[in-house]
Amino acid sequence: MKIGLETESMHLWFQNGRMDIFSYIDFAKELECDGIIINIIKDFGLDEEWGVLGNNNKEHLDKIKAKLDEYNMYCEIDSKGFDLKKFEKIAKVANVLNADIIRSYVPLTDMNKKAHNASDGKFDDSKITATFNKEEFLLAKDEIKALIPILEKYNLKLAIENHEYQTSNDLLELLDLVKHPNIGFLYDFGNAMMAYEEPIKACKNMAKYTFSTHCKDNIVFIEDGVEYVCGVPLGDGNIDIKTCIDMLKQNGLKRINIEQCYPYCATFKRAKGTGGVKDLGSGVFKIEQPLFDDLKAMQYYYPQEVSKGILERLLRLQKEGCKKSVAYVKSII
Repeated sequence: MKIGLETESMHLWFQNGRMDIFSYIDFAKELECDGIIINIIKDFGLDEEWGVLGNNNKEHLDKIKAKLDEYNMYCEIDSKGFDLKKFEKIAKVANVLNADIIRSYVPLTDMNKKAHNASDGKFDDSKITATFNKEEFLLAKDEIKALIPILEKYNLKLAIENHEYQTSNDLLELLDLVKHPNIGFLYDFGNAMMAYEEPIKACKNMAKYTFSTHCKDNIVFIEDGVEYVCGVPLGDGNIDIKTCIDMLKQNGLKRINIEQCYPYCATFKRAKGTGGVKDLGSGVFKIEQPLFDDLKAMQYYYPQEVSKGILERLLRLQKEGCKKSVAYVKSII
């Protein structure tokens, strides 16, 4: 199996101007990865429309394509939502970069929430909390169906992600309403946990239809009475990564894309029992200790809001964790 690296794995480096898409490709090559996923979603310090990609100018894209070709690396795109006009622009970018898979998900937001800081949800309040409505989620079928001509025109696959709020059964219901060979899933190894679903259960349900992955590792901890799912370098958490990879491989998947979500914490998004897990405390949901004594959970992702010194420390830890994560998956494969 080939191994790819999602740009989110080095989010602090991108957001704080320590890395761009070109140096990232070099970094992935140094780790002997076979490909990358480029996350084009806006966030702190990133382009409003194109995220870590920077822009969609043809000259810029051609330079990226040339570097990918030089290293013989594949490329995928991570996007958000199913807006028709935006998706066609993304498809054109994918065509230039020879990317064959675009990941997206049904976005949720709390329109009444006023966030001023990144850690409060200024860029994406769904990282904190929003309300999941099953009927509204399934209505996305119409937007997704409208993308089919674009997928066919550019020979692209759309991979819908289980994005913290959705169980695998929710996704299977949505996929059944769409039914097209170019539309399937991106299986995220950790996001099922936020919906109280065992990652292996989600993998079993989704594997047959999975085009791509976010291979990650998580722990659970409690801080100030709040329960969190927390990303850690792969191999340091409690997800049975090997079993999931084996299951995906048996179902024909040829690539494992790593998305090291470290440092990152997320709240649980659904009611206990939603995905079948009713209580925390055992297995992948065993209770661990918080990672840092000098940071609160929701400060992990944006340490620049705390201090420059803490940012520098987490930049170093993220890079070390990324190297460790790739080595861990290589040892499994």
